Amino acid sequence: MPNFPPNYAEQEKFYASEQYQTGAKEAIKNNQPLPKYEPPKSESNVATKGQTPAKKSLRRGGILRYPLEALTGTTDYLQINIIEYKRQPNQLTRPTGFGANTLTSAAGGTTSGSLARRSVVNDGSILLQVPSNVQDGNAVNFGDSSMNTLIGAAAGVIGNTMQAGGQRLAETIEGKKTLSSGLGAFGDDVKKDLKERFGDSTGLGKAGQDFLNAKLTSSALGIFGGNVSAQQLLARQTGQIFNPNLELLFDAPTLRSFTFSFKMTPRSQQEAKQCKLIIRSFKQNMAPKANTESGIGGTGIFLKTPNIFELRYRKGNNDHPFLHKFKQCFLQNFSVNYTAEGTHTTYDDATPVSMTMDMTFKEIEPIYDVDYKDNDNSVGF
Repeated sequence: MPNFPPNYAEQEKFYASEQYQTGAKEAIKNNQPLPKYEPPKSESNVATKGQTPAKKSLRRGGILRYPLEALTGTTDYLQINIIEYKRQPNQLTRPTGFGANTLTSAAGGTTSGSLARRSVVNDGSILLQVPSNVQDGNAVNFGDSSMNTLIGAAAGVIGNTMQAGGQRLAETIEGKKTLSSGLGAFGDDVKKDLKERFGDSTGLGKAGQDFLNAKLTSSALGIFGGNVSAQQLLARQTGQIFNPNLELLFDAPTLRSFTFSFKMTPRSQQEAKQCKLIIRSFKQNMAPKANTESGIGGTGIFLKTPNIFELRYRKGNNDHPFLHKFKQCFLQNFSVNYTAEGTHTTYDDATPVSMTMDMTFKEIEPIYDVDYKDNDNSVGF
């Protein structure tokens, strides 16, 4: 008798399926290799006798695509790769390469017969049409800051006092000065600095006295329900206020968010299957992970960070030569409207006729000047 492989029945079923026939026709048309049968990977772990099996994170890659038509060398599309979030224990600062988009895989030429038949988990790619609203932007936070002359002078005195104290202490430790002479020199430094900053020649001494009187008067008026600031009292008494030296100072960068909306109207049973798997994959990979391993996490105290998404606009199998780029993102919001046309209408297999998929991604680190490389001819980030 012929020696058939153990999965012969599954192979025969695959090569006789409509899915294989469609994929083979598209492969021949596009001069690509015919789709091959891939046995399902085992997701169970065999435990040694007497030991509890170690639970490994499920990893199931593949490519999902909507619409189902094969992409050509000039087709524009959005490729979204899914990677598992990993961080070294006790690493509080951002690790090297954190946030950098590493998407390099060429998935555009995949035939429909080679597309994944299950949802992708901790791995894989999702190909979608370019959304109708393509835009990018960035923002940087600045804040108003004021420091009047008195406060500036006082800050200078405090800074010089700390510096002089450290210098005299070092001289004492090194044996260049005795403790008493060191303290005496420190006191002389502070007196000299105060005289230079608040002496009569600068006018700050009189100004400081006027401001102190106005501050005390303002506090006293507050007891009687008055709401008059020291600046307002100075303006009423002298017709002038302290110069606030107002300045706009850099505060912090911001993290960019991107909101997309995709309308899906499946036109075949295979395309409907892809839509279902795409929706499930997004929902599954954005969900926080319950730590079920033995130890503290097994009690449900901790949750693991969801997966990271890498987005990139593509043209065929290459990066898009014009559109903007993304850094690594988390999927913050995801929703699906299964009645996109306003009524609940389905095919015979219960697949909705039209669906709208909305999602919001947020980058995990800001954009810096070093992210713009000289050899990049696109608009950048």
